[in-house]
Amino acid sequence: MKRIVFLDYVRVFACFLVMLVHASENFYGAPGSTDMAGPQSLLANETDRLWVSLYDGFSRMSVPLFIIVSAFLLVPMKEEQTTMQFYSKRFKRILPPMFFFMVLYSVLPLLWGQIDVATSVNDLSRILLNFPTLAGHLWFMYPLIGLYLFIPMISPWLRKASAKEERFFILLFLVSTCIPYLNRWCGEVWGQCFWNEYHLLWYFSGYLGYIVLAHYIRVHLDWSRARRMAVGTVSMLVGAALTIYSFYVQAVPGIIHTTPVLEIGWAFCTINCVLLTAGTFLMFTCINAEKSPRIIEDMSKLSYGMYLMHIFWLGLWVTVFKVSLGLPTAAAIPAIAISTFVSCYVTTKLISFIPGSRWMIG
Repeated sequence: MKRIVFLDYVRVFACFLVMLVHASENFYGAPGSTDMAGPQSLLANETDRLWVSLYDGFSRMSVPLFIIVSAFLLVPMKEEQTTMQFYSKRFKRILPPMFFFMVLYSVLPLLWGQIDVATSVNDLSRILLNFPTLAGHLWFMYPLIGLYLFIPMISPWLRKASAKEERFFILLFLVSTCIPYLNRWCGEVWGQCFWNEYHLLWYFSGYLGYIVLAHYIRVHLDWSRARRMAVGTVSMLVGAALTIYSFYVQAVPGIIHTTPVLEIGWAFCTINCVLLTAGTFLMFTCINAEKSPRIIEDMSKLSYGMYLMHIFWLGLWVTVFKVSLGLPTAAAIPAIAISTFVSCYVTTKLISFIPGSRWMIG
């Protein structure tokens, strides 16, 4: 299958943004938190407030971009392919590396004292139930697996749906992305109450909206390159401004914040994040090169393994740039992210030479 050049760029960009997010989280986690933000957040000063808002806020398109790339390539499922064939192909690629790294995150931190034996044993015993204590980034695997499970169900509709019908679905999805704000300002809406979370637009909400959006862009959007660039740029800038501001306006330094409240605008299925993601993706579609540079294609192929392992490297570079060197926040966050990214690329590249490495890094 011929590679789609712009998707290689998107995948590499999204992979780096994930690391930029987690680098930023080391500057607002409350005392005692790990390399990622915990239930509570604390900004030390105005400088951290500004740079965390900018770096982390802009990077919140990372997860939706990964979903859109997957949907762009896989949806709808090939007509000649059975559901079980689809599941077998997808899950053979993602599940062995996922479980391999879940074991590593449950065991290796014992070597440097980050967890104790009891935590390690508990993490290992719960591998079939959830991600290990120090592998919070693996939360993403569960919605991704859920979307893969659902692709054979939605594929027949997408093959037959008109552009107008898909636009109607996307409209309802966009309205659903406003519900977190409606809940904050107006309380429970559209059937929500303490015993019912399934609101009116529940079945049009969540990451499924990105699946339909990706299909619509690929199949129905016939805009010129100039128009995609113009609309994409405006959408990206508006979405970025709203996403960054939503955090900055709340992140008062010196006060303990409840993280989900502080990050309300950073949730991946909010209207501002959709604007940020869709706009950026449209901009990437304007890349019309015949072939990706070798380094980009290589990083794209290795991005899954890089994502899986990056928390191992992240802690080291946080120690170097934040603790040992004490770089200013504006420089420390990108330094941590870039060093983590390069370290992960080199490591996955070396692992890729081992026979059977696909079972470890995909």
